[in-house]
Order: sequence, then C-alpha cells, then structure tokens
Amino acid sequence: MRRFVSLNNKQMEIFQQGTYGTPILILTGMGCSFDEWVEVAEALSKTNRIIMFHRPGLGESEIEVENRTTTSTVEEVHRLLAILEIAEPVVMVGHSYGGLCAQHFTKIYLHEVRALVLVDSTSHDLEKLDVLDLPVLNQNFSDEEWLEDCQANADLTEKELRKIILPILTENQKRLPLPVQERLINFQQKPNLYKAMKSEAENWKADAKIIKQLGPFPDTPLLVIGRDKEYVIQQGVEEGLPEAELLLLENTWEQLIKEQAELSKMSRVTFAEKSGHSIHLDRPDYIIEAIQETTASMKLN
Repeated sequence: MRRFVSLNNKQMEIFQQGTYGTPILILTGMGCSFDEWVEVAEALSKTNRIIMFHRPGLGESEIEVENRTTTSTVEEVHRLLAILEIAEPVVMVGHSYGGLCAQHFTKIYLHEVRALVLVDSTSHDLEKLDVLDLPVLNQNFSDEEWLEDCQANADLTEKELRKIILPILTENQKRLPLPVQERLINFQQKPNLYKAMKSEAENWKADAKIIKQLGPFPDTPLLVIGRDKEYVIQQGVEEGLPEAELLLLENTWEQLIKEQAELSKMSRVTFAEKSGHSIHLDRPDYIIEAIQETTASMKLN
C-alpha cells in the first residue's frame, strides 16, 4: 500500500488502497502526514481506489531547493495521476492547505476532477484573516516566529532535531494503530518537513491571489465541510484564550468556508459537529459518510 515513485527525478512516497471504483485522491494539510487519514482510507477503499502522497519534504518524499507552491503541487498531482495510469476523473479531497491546492488543480485541470471535497479548507481569500484584531492570539501564534522556528529546525540534522522535537500525539492520533503512531512521531522529526512547511507558508498568500486570478471556478460537484465553531471556541476558552478573539476568528473562518460553497453552482456546505480543524481525526465517521454520499450521488447522475 505504501511505495515510492520517481517524479521530477525525486523520490515521492505514495499510498494506495482499494482495487476498484472511482479513484479518490486525498491532499493533506500543511505539515500533515497521510497516515492521519488511514481510518478514512480504510473505510473508503472498500468501494473506491484511494491515492495519497507526501509532497516533497514530507515523510520520505525528497525535496531539493525548489520553492513549494500550490502550482508545484498541481503539476505533481497531474504527473502522478499519469504515472499511476489513472485516466478517469478523480474525486479530489483537500484538507486545509491541501484544499487550496485542490482548488488550484480543479481550475487548471477541470476535466480530471469528477467532484471536489474541501475539508475545512484554506480560502483563496485567506488574507481576510490577517486584518482581524487578535492581539492575544497573534502574540501566542506569531507567523514570523513560527517561520523562524521552521528555518531553525530545517537547518539541523535529523539526529539534532530528534533531541529537541519530542512529539506528543493527540488523543485522536493515539487511537490509530501503533505502527501509524510511530510513523507520525518520526514524521515530525525530519528537518525537510520544516523546510517544506516554511516554503509553502511563505508562498500561500501569493498562491491564493494567483488562484483567484485564474477566472471562474468550473461547475464541478462540490462539497464543503467546515469545523464546529462553537466546539473550537469552547476548546480555546478551556485553554485560557480570550473568547472575544476566538469568536471573531471563528466567525470569519466560518464565513470563508460558506463562501467556498459559492465557487460552484453544484455545491453544498455542511459543518461537522464536535470537530476542530482536523475533522478527519475528530470525526472520521463524518468525513467517510460525506464522501460516500458524494460518490453515491455521482452514480445516480
């Protein structure tokens, strides 16, 4: 199920499961392993072919000195589908930053996408989050400090990084099989991960503008899934964060999610109760059912 292909003269780590049915391609979020999706992949593989891959720098996928952009990912996906000899349109699932890449891909290669599922996806209007008055949240989670940390980690050897990065799995990740848990820990202790994240984060705002300028979105069947605003606010308050700032942030994020449903005339939007940003971990049952309903509806049309 896990293997490697050569793409752009570099080794790319991929995951495949299932032998028949419409292919489902899952694009993970920034800095996220496809191992987080094993529960979803296992369920969907009973009726569909599942394809996931680690972008350059993630997992065992090689990275050199190139900038990491949504354009890079779009072309890698296009080539990967050709390498895997997948000629029919796929159901594309994109989470967070992966959702931004999926939107870009759908605009460029619309005939290769049968349906699109955006899971708490980054919006092409993400700059609206930058103007929010969030002094405490911005102080605790400064983009500049995060990028500096990424660069510092990227400059270390793997041996050095393992001494300072001691990953703690979430309760949801601890439910996954032990070999998966081990891979998730190792995933976070590789310098190239931070090299890739820094590059993707430095470019994503420019990428978003490029995606908007590509013109109207095709009328592709579109399912938009968002997180539970009240649940996220409650979790944040319990961690000692200011409720007013959390409310402002989550109201804006929710509006951006709703606006994504306006991309296509063939769309619907839904919100996963009791779920934060990682819906595939908080509510894998919700993701599985939503994608199954999407693929079932395509068979009827």
